[in-house]
Amino acid sequence: MKLTRILAVAVALVALASSSALATFSGQIWIPSTDVKGFKEVNISIDNYARVSSYRDAGVNTYDVGVTVGVLPLEKFKIEVGVDYITDGVAGSYYATHPAYFNFKGGVPEDAFFTGMPAVAAGMFGLNTATAGDPASSSTNIAYALIAKTLPVVGRLSIGGYNGAKNSLGKNTNTGVLASWDRVMPEISENLWLAVDYMSGNNALGALSFGGSWAFSKQVSLLLGYNVYNPGQAKLYGGKPTFTTQLDINF
Repeated sequence: MKLTRILAVAVALVALASSSALATFSGQIWIPSTDVKGFKEVNISIDNYARVSSYRDAGVNTYDVGVTVGVLPLEKFKIEVGVDYITDGVAGSYYATHPAYFNFKGGVPEDAFFTGMPAVAAGMFGLNTATAGDPASSSTNIAYALIAKTLPVVGRLSIGGYNGAKNSLGKNTNTGVLASWDRVMPEISENLWLAVDYMSGNNALGALSFGGSWAFSKQVSLLLGYNVYNPGQAKLYGGKPTFTTQLDINF
């Protein structure tokens, strides 16, 4: 499929979306980042989240294949849109019924308009075409905003917040904080990147995640990470921890 057709389909589907779940975006390990794809940049991501427990209440494994495309021909303000196919392999589940999810983000990079300016980004993820009468188990409608600043030696620090659907995340638990640290590790190799991110909230998406990726080339990288859902909570709404692998291919 030609790039123009991919863009047209992605934009049209985002416009039709009415509910959501977690979906691929330019991000850290679990949460979005302030990075936004440039014009005509295309990312294909193959993500797996495998439970590390065999208990019945451990939760399901999740598999995600997504495409994200930069659609705005500007240097100081960028927009990306994406579409994902997400499944948990369980017949009749919400993911099996509604496997297509969408996301979009707009952002301004660091130092865009003056020296020292932080990066800023805002968007939504997990949008799908489910109707209002469908089960809401994975309809989260997450809207978020982030700022980030890269500090010498320390690396990049990001902070922001999110708001999601009350009917799936809970009336009093549908908002929270997004925070992360990430850094390329040139002391070891320019190909090595490490990160820790956190999404607060006593809900299915609240998690502490950490891991790293290795860039085999400018086009291909592989991330290995670990997700601990709702750390410190009496009940782990997101299930037992998962081990994640995320293969990214860029064009």
